[in-house]
Amino acid sequence: LLELCVVSPHFDGLPYAISVFETIQEPNLLIWNTMLRGHASSSDPVSALEMYVRMVSLGHLPNSYSFPFLLKSCAKSKAFEEGRQIHAQVLKLGCGLDRYVHTSLISMYARNGGLEDARKVFDASSHRDVVSCTALITGYASRGDFRSARKVFDEITERDVVSWNAMITGYVENGRYEEALELFKEMMRTNVRPDEGTLVSVVSACAQSGSIELGRQVHSWVDDDDDDHGFSSSLKIVNALIDLYSKCGDVETAFGLFEGLSCKDVVSWNTLIGGYTHTNLYKEALLLFQEMLRSGECPNDVTLLSVLPACAHLGAIDIGRWIHVYIDKKLKGVTNETSLRTSLIDMYAKCGDIEAAHQVFNSMLYRSLSSWNAMIFGFAMHGRANAAFDLFSRMRGNRVEPDDITFVGLLSACSHSGLLDLGRQIFKSMTQDYNLTPKLEHYGCMIDLLGHSGLFKEAEEMIHTMPMEPDGVIWCSLLKACKKHGNLELAESFAQKLIKIEPENSGSYVLLSNIYATAGRWEDVARVRGVLNGKGMKKVPGCSSIEVDSVVHEFIIGDKLHPRRREIYHMLEEMDVQLEEAGFAPDTSEVLQEMEEEWKEGALRHHSEKLAIAFGLISTKPGTKLTIVKNLRVCRNCHEATKLISKIYKREIVARDRTRFHHFRDGVCSCCDYW
Repeated sequence: LLELCVVSPHFDGLPYAISVFETIQEPNLLIWNTMLRGHASSSDPVSALEMYVRMVSLGHLPNSYSFPFLLKSCAKSKAFEEGRQIHAQVLKLGCGLDRYVHTSLISMYARNGGLEDARKVFDASSHRDVVSCTALITGYASRGDFRSARKVFDEITERDVVSWNAMITGYVENGRYEEALELFKEMMRTNVRPDEGTLVSVVSACAQSGSIELGRQVHSWVDDDDDDHGFSSSLKIVNALIDLYSKCGDVETAFGLFEGLSCKDVVSWNTLIGGYTHTNLYKEALLLFQEMLRSGECPNDVTLLSVLPACAHLGAIDIGRWIHVYIDKKLKGVTNETSLRTSLIDMYAKCGDIEAAHQVFNSMLYRSLSSWNAMIFGFAMHGRANAAFDLFSRMRGNRVEPDDITFVGLLSACSHSGLLDLGRQIFKSMTQDYNLTPKLEHYGCMIDLLGHSGLFKEAEEMIHTMPMEPDGVIWCSLLKACKKHGNLELAESFAQKLIKIEPENSGSYVLLSNIYATAGRWEDVARVRGVLNGKGMKKVPGCSSIEVDSVVHEFIIGDKLHPRRREIYHMLEEMDVQLEEAGFAPDTSEVLQEMEEEWKEGALRHHSEKLAIAFGLISTKPGTKLTIVKNLRVCRNCHEATKLISKIYKREIVARDRTRFHHFRDGVCSCCDYW
């Protein structure tokens, strides 16, 4: 009965076994060993050592069956000193020659980092079988000593699947995926049949290294071998395959595998949700998360670390708030709590509620460098440069050393607020005071600042002194600066350089078209648009979203597909009347077609952010804050209109565009018209 309770995989029978054990007046050594086995396999392996102390104090000496369980306990609980004491008792009682005790000793020392001791035990014995060799291989691999691990592996005359797994898994866990896959191929050539552990490790290596073709071969082999071993019904293998296809961009196959599972665990849900987030399918990630909740599966920290970035990207703050409450109630004290709260900071900041982000930051008992960086970035994207630098001073006061990411945040704060001189100081301080080498992102922020200030000559000089080639982001920022300052000659030069680097980026052509349109050069607009059409490229359509009652609604320019489109367009007409009465005159200079002014004004009315605002006004109570997320930079016309709308309708409107946040209130924007 005791043995059934402690070894059954179907239920936790240890508590019942303990209650039965306590009724036995004089348990023999077999019963003690059974209880040691149960405790060693439990979630509290230290309890096996406590049971052992009790056993010895009652006059019962252990035998060769006792020690493997005790040594397993020491290995699991990292009880190195206790393990050494048990080793001494092994020698005292003459059990060192037992092959199971011998292997357990090697494993205990190896898992506790005592590889030298493990090697001494290995060398001192004649039992150098595949099991003891595998224990030593596992130890070396866990420390990253693959030279020693491979030497032991190569000395094994008859390798079994466990020894192959030890090497393959060691490679995978240390990020040496190519070596893991090569070893798997070698294993297959020797006709050693892989088991579930092998396949999970190999598929994981394929996922991490992007080796989708080999992954497909393994998948095919799993399906073909199903009649013999039932691998295709193994939840661990299928979860690994879902992860493979998700990471490699084949989410359709990943979803098919997921749907084919008759029984899903939290890993199944996490893997596909993470895959959607990894491939920027944020809406699908949130929909799957909501389906997970309806299924009754409880999300864990891994789930939420995939869902929060999706909330951040879509501006789904209602779902983000629900997650915040869930973390406080269910996940306090988990290993990833700091990462979870850092993700909350990022989510709130990107969803427009910078105050909530700051509250989360201030409530953290322990803050990682990532937590400080997330908060600095949050302040930067909201145009609150002073707050970002105050936080940096506080960070230094807490003796937290900044890294290169910190300085990207600080320079971004300068860039979004037009603080050129401070930006120069920070860029200089980075190398002189912190010994950090500027990267492309740091140069990009400085060049953006210089371009925005009209200092094109200085910007070009900085490009020439950079130790790396400028990327498309840098040339694009200069092209935007040319648009602002009306420098058509430089714009054409920068556009050519941008197109050379990113020939398939339609944004380069559209931006140049905008500059020509502003200058009234319609023939050049037509020429650039012709090149764009000739290449089969299309302008990325403006798309704006707004979350209402935990549902994200998306709109594109001139959208007529929303179920409430009649109410939305009726509200648009009302908004236009109110704007006209308030003296608003549409700026039609950025409309790319040469057409009558009346038609141009009509095109501007139906921009995606206007549709999102109209939907927000008809869907929420008066006074409710509206938060809009747009995939492109907000245009000058919509920016001016939104300022007035905030005043007319007495609403705070928070808009996140491609680069920053705009907080509209009482006819004023937080950006002070600098963006």
